[in-house]
Amino acid sequence: MQGKPLILLALDESPFLQLGERALFSAGFETAIVHDRQALGRALQGLSPSLLLIGEQLSGESGLDLAAEQLERFPTLPILLYAEKDTLAIAKEVLRVGLSGYISPPLHTDDLVTAVRRSLKRARAIGDWVRGEVKRTTSSLQRQVTEFDTIFNNIADGVIILNKQGYIILINRAAAQAFGVTIESVFNRPAAQALSHPDLQSLLGRSADEGLKYHEINFDDGRVFNAHFASIPNIGSAITLQDISYLKELDHIKSDFVHTVSHDLRSPLTSVLGYAELIGRTGPLNEHQTDFMARLQASIRDITSLVNDLLDLGRLEAGFDTRREIIQLENIIDYTLDVLGGQISARNITVHFTAEPHLPSLKANPLRLRQMLDNLIGNAIKYTPPGGEVTVRVRAEGGQVILQVSDTGPGISPTDQPHIFEKFFRGENVPDNVPGSGLGLSIVKSIVDNHQGRIWVESAPGHGSTFFVVLPAYTPPTA
Repeated sequence: MQGKPLILLALDESPFLQLGERALFSAGFETAIVHDRQALGRALQGLSPSLLLIGEQLSGESGLDLAAEQLERFPTLPILLYAEKDTLAIAKEVLRVGLSGYISPPLHTDDLVTAVRRSLKRARAIGDWVRGEVKRTTSSLQRQVTEFDTIFNNIADGVIILNKQGYIILINRAAAQAFGVTIESVFNRPAAQALSHPDLQSLLGRSADEGLKYHEINFDDGRVFNAHFASIPNIGSAITLQDISYLKELDHIKSDFVHTVSHDLRSPLTSVLGYAELIGRTGPLNEHQTDFMARLQASIRDITSLVNDLLDLGRLEAGFDTRREIIQLENIIDYTLDVLGGQISARNITVHFTAEPHLPSLKANPLRLRQMLDNLIGNAIKYTPPGGEVTVRVRAEGGQVILQVSDTGPGISPTDQPHIFEKFFRGENVPDNVPGSGLGLSIVKSIVDNHQGRIWVESAPGHGSTFFVVLPAYTPPTA
């Protein structure tokens, strides 16, 4: 059963206080009286009154100021001001502070009770409205949360949301199924522990250190996911997972087809080139015939080179490259620069090569690394305009050997950069007079991948390009 409304009287001793207390009691209200700021604060905190009636002055302090302070603490509390005189200034101040109203002499007991009841009724109406709005808002939020949960858990792509500390605060059903866990088992746990997949660990580590956005996550059953990492301001980060297993399978089928066709083409191409070279021995050719034969032989050599590149790429992707030796990368770079010396001189390009002393060894296929360097340094020379510079640096860091090849060429546009390691891709800004099949960087990436390394590019149009290759250093077995 609900008790009587409690009216708190914050008034100095006066005839009005005695009159008001009796009038309110007779009207069925309970009352409590305080005479200073400290008592007022304690009463509001402990008694939870239904209404506060405060004097214009309370123990020498402004009742309006005290009322304003209490409204900040208890914004829904109705407050009436008792003023000695009814003036326009008082009315303005009551409105400014936000009080329920004010009363002033001449005053009858019925006037006081009526003012109190009116304020309580208005407060109840406001309270009912606020509760209704809160209920509607809560219902709307609950509906939105339900809708979001339905959408989030039915997205085909996996989504993982991490807070700033790397803890999983949201994960949808697709992501949980991809890693073979339940949503409940990984919620509010560090992603590095809850989802202990090496490719995901690499993504998290590299994203924090290098700003990496894309990474492939490979599972033992053949599934492959393209993972995208994005920072979310004031929250943490998000990882999205797209299943690209079928694309990988199509790429594998395409590679098998290209490898088969390339293998079948090489023998007839060799025969055509041989017969083309023999034509000149069967009798004298005129000037035009000699020119045509030279062009024919050059074209056949270009096609043969393309076929050989395709076969090399096929062998690399098939995992046939198993030869490994203990080598020093800086020695292979020296050899590569010597071989490319003619191109460097012909284009009047300056090459700077620096290597840290006492670099660790690599366990690698020297022929493949030579092929990798031929492509990377050769491309840098090819795309650098005459009089430009190419810089090759090698250093060691954290058990890895890091190679950087920089040029002062035209650079690579941001839209082209994600595709430069794809087969047959050539950038939009490649000069027309620069030959190429679009296979060189694809071969380079396959070589790096086969040596458990990483490769990426940093470039901007008009500011050249820098290719980074990171290879694991060789660690001699312990006795």
